[in-house]
Amino acid sequence: MLATNLALGTLMISLTVVIHTLGLIAITHVMSWVTDRVRLHGHRSRMLAMNTVVIGVFAVLTTEVWLWAASFTLIGVVDDFETALYFSTITFSTVGYGDVVPHPEWRMLAALEGVNGFLLIGWSTAYLIAAGMRVGPFKSGEHF
Repeated sequence: MLATNLALGTLMISLTVVIHTLGLIAITHVMSWVTDRVRLHGHRSRMLAMNTVVIGVFAVLTTEVWLWAASFTLIGVVDDFETALYFSTITFSTVGYGDVVPHPEWRMLAALEGVNGFLLIGWSTAYLIAAGMRVGPFKSGEHF
């Protein structure tokens, strides 16, 4: 069963990395479109650009959580989709309340989701900082 957990975990991690990569590329294009076409006075256009980035990153992460939840439901890690979505959200975000636990044979797969979420949230944080330095409130020389 460990080999199955590792194989499925590797597949899910690969899928979420592809989703994350494509999602961040799309967010970058949308952010560029917004900053090129929407000319607001003062810092409003920067706030709009950063809001676009944050909502975009949240949508990408949400898609990844839902993908994990769908896979958990499909293979029976937990009993129903609503529980799988809740479990996936707290696992991906590494909160891990412990009030919902996977069936014992799928514990390693759940642990892999936690590692995956930790890495993708970190990647998203780095992206948000880069976007903030490029178009947002942290442009070089303006505040520091």
